[in-house]
Order: sequence, then structure tokens, then C-alpha cells
Amino acid sequence: MTVYLLGTLDTKGAEVGFLRDLLHQLAIPTCIVDTGCLGEPVIDADISRHEVFQAAEWLLDNVRREGDRGKAVSLAALGATRLIREAHARGEVDGIISLGGSAGTSIGTSAMRALPLGVPKLMISTLASGQTRPYVGSKDILMMNAVVDIAGINRISRVILTNAAHAMAGMVRRGASVSETSPSVDRPLIAATMFGVTTPCVERARQILEAAGYEVLVFHATGTGGEAMEGLIADGLFAGVLDITTTELADELVGGTLTAGPTRLTAAGRRGVPQVISVGALDMVNFGPRNTVPDQFKNRQFYEHNATVTLMRTTVDENRQLGAELGRKAAAAKGPTAILFPQKGVSAIDQTDKPFDYPEARQALLDGIRSTHGAVELMELDHHINDTEFAEAAARKLLELIR
Repeated sequence: MTVYLLGTLDTKGAEVGFLRDLLHQLAIPTCIVDTGCLGEPVIDADISRHEVFQAAEWLLDNVRREGDRGKAVSLAALGATRLIREAHARGEVDGIISLGGSAGTSIGTSAMRALPLGVPKLMISTLASGQTRPYVGSKDILMMNAVVDIAGINRISRVILTNAAHAMAGMVRRGASVSETSPSVDRPLIAATMFGVTTPCVERARQILEAAGYEVLVFHATGTGGEAMEGLIADGLFAGVLDITTTELADELVGGTLTAGPTRLTAAGRRGVPQVISVGALDMVNFGPRNTVPDQFKNRQFYEHNATVTLMRTTVDENRQLGAELGRKAAAAKGPTAILFPQKGVSAIDQTDKPFDYPEARQALLDGIRSTHGAVELMELDHHINDTEFAEAAARKLLELIR
């Protein structure tokens, strides 16, 4: 087994060398990749900085001559990513570990995101206690807070690096990979999306699907959850998709905090994977605490889910746009696809006597779907999304499409 160890060997060489020695003491071979640019390496690399920049189709001397730090970081990230991806394709990467500040974190996590689920990925970073989504994305990257700046070996950094080395050793010895849960090894996989306000629906549908011989992986529709699911669908892991909770489309359209980006609801269609799509939680846009909601929305309808989550009701116009987008993406699918619409409400708080009950918005959502869904089957059911009958209809329809 080999762990790839990335770092700038001019400024972080001592720390990289310390990690290498720790891993060797734990009988874990390493391959050191130098992602530095300006100074001179203080330890030897197995893959030099010249090779890293060549992989990005640049000469190191030219990068140095330009003197653009931002460009150098971007090129180092590109080169390291390409080298790591190629090494993994050759079966040479059993784990990857890196350390650094903002530049080192950008470079290291870029290479990590190129690796599939299950390959151990550990980033020791001064940014790990902040907003990590730009670095982690939808991958299983473990970020460890460096606590102090990564600037030499001291009583704090020694403890952090030692723990990191032992964590990496444990992960690579375990040897887990996504292949252990692939459809060829175990029951066929179905992806499902869920939010707290659609839980009863997904739980009942899952019971039916599992009784039919499938394993259901549920993704929390929090932006990163949708991204992760789309990525795994693109990797070909799923036999079917039960996309009950498409709420991330609302955050992308309106500007909420839980967007999964513009490619949400496209991977299954591109791969031709059978899918059942619904409109779960499209009645809401997600924000943090109430005082963090942008001023432009101050006159909108809100519901404080808890102290850290504020929900904003989508409008009639937004629902019409969301329905049209959902219909277009469904119509573009290459595989069997159906849309199920719950006429009595799309979330636990969108029904009679609940805060987000808004029949006109639901009708606009349905009208939007009707305008764009084309030949894709649209089932309009006289149920609430969390009614048992709706959940069972969704599960049965997906089984029908798969078979």
C-alpha cells in the first residue's frame, strides 16, 4: 500500500518529512509530491515540482518568471490532480494526505476530489474550522484542524501530525472502497433524497424497495447531499433513483444556502438510470439564523425551523419556474422517468392548517411541470407527499421503471 503525501517542500518540508517518518514507522510506504514553486525543497520528493507543473503543461521556470502566486497555485493544483488521478488508475494510490494553509488546502483537496469514494483522504488545514464546502465538495475528505499555523514542528503541531499519521494508517489498512457496496457485490442500489419534512414518505418507500431486494441509500437534500448523489449516479452505482426531495432546486433558483448547483437533477437522465421524481420541499428556501437572511427578502414569509435554520416560502412565480425546470430536466432524460405530484402538499409544513399551506403556489408548480415535461409520465395524485398512499405509489412506479 502507498500513501501519496502532498506539500510545498520549500515552506512545509519539515512537516512533510515528519509525516513521512511517522507513516514509515507505521509500515506505510509514501510517495511525496512537491507542489511548491518559489523556494528550494528542504527534503527530496518522489515526484518533483517540475513534474507537477509539466503535468499542468507549464514549465516551472516560466511559472517562477511570471511571479503570479494565484496562477502558480492553480497550476500546481491542476498538475497534482492529473498526476494523482493517473496514479490511481494504475492502482498506486491507497490513500492521500496533505497539509497547508489556504494555498496548500486548495492544492491538496483538488487532488483528493479526483479520487473515488472510499480512498482515504486527509487534509490537515488551518482552514478546517471554517467553511469547508469549497474544499470538500461532495467527496469523503476528512479535514483536520491544524490549530496552529503549519510553520515548523512544535508541541502542538507534533500532536496534530502524529494523530493524522495514525488516522491515515488506520484508514489505509482498513482498505474500504466503494466497490464493497457496489451493485455487483451486494443488492442493487437505489438512491433516494430526503429532508426532515419528507421523511415519512421516503421511509415508507424505502421499506417497499428493500422488501423488493434493493438497498436504498438516502441522501439528505442539503446541497452537498444532492451533489454527492449526482456524482455517485454519474459513477454508475445505482439501478434506480427515487428523487422525492428536489428542494435544492429552490435554493439554486432563489439564492438559499443549500443549493446543489445547476446540474442537480441531471445525472440519472444522462446515464439513462430509471428515476421517479417528485417535488418534495420545493415550498421552501433555506437560510441560517433569521438575522442572516438577506435584506432583499425581508418582506417574505418565513418559518423558523430552529435557531440555526430559517425557511422562506417560495412564491407563485418561483414555483412556476421550478416546475418548468423540473419538467425540462425530466424530459431530457435518456432512461425511464416519471414525475409524481402530490396535490395536497409538498412538505410537512405545506398542508391544511400548516405555515406554508399555499394552494396557488402548488398549482403554479404543477402548471410549470405541465408546460415542459413532454412525453415523460406525470402522475397527479390526490394525496399529501407524506401520505402512505403517495409513498407506496412512488416506490411501485420506480420498481416498474427498473423492471
